[in-house]
Amino acid sequence: MKEQYLIKICGTQLSDGEENSVELTTKGSYAIRGESYYISYKETEATGYEGCTTTVKLDATGKVTMLRFGAAASELVIEPGKRHICHYETGHGALTMGIAANEVLANLNEQGGELKFSYDLDINSNPFSRNIVNISVREVQ
Repeated sequence: MKEQYLIKICGTQLSDGEENSVELTTKGSYAIRGESYYISYKETEATGYEGCTTTVKLDATGKVTMLRFGAAASELVIEPGKRHICHYETGHGALTMGIAANEVLANLNEQGGELKFSYDLDINSNPFSRNIVNISVREVQ
C-alpha cells in the first residue's frame, strides 16, 4: 500500500491522577476491505517503537483491533461491552492486560475521517489507566 494518507494520532493516558498525552502526525496507508477499515503507519522514535508498524482495524461491529508488528509486537482489542485479555510488548518485557472499552466512535468513509475510542486498562485485574485515542485520516493533497 502506498503511504498517501496523513494520519494524526492523539493518545491520552490517565493514571493515578496524572495525564500524559502523545501526538504523532505521519504518512501512512488507509484501506477499506469488505466492511472493515484499516489504518497503518510506521512508528517513530517519538513513540518509543521505532521500526514497528501499527495497523488499526475497525470492523462492522464497532470492534477496534490495534496490531503492532516488529520488535515490540502487540495486539489490543477494544470492543464495547466486552473485556479482552491482550498481549502487549513494552520493549522491556511482555505484559498481559485486560482491556475494557468505554466507547468507540467512528466517522470513516472512502476519503478518510475520524476514529475515537477509549478504554480502561488493567494489569492482573488491578485498574491501571484510562486511555483515549483520537485518529484522523486525510488523503495527502
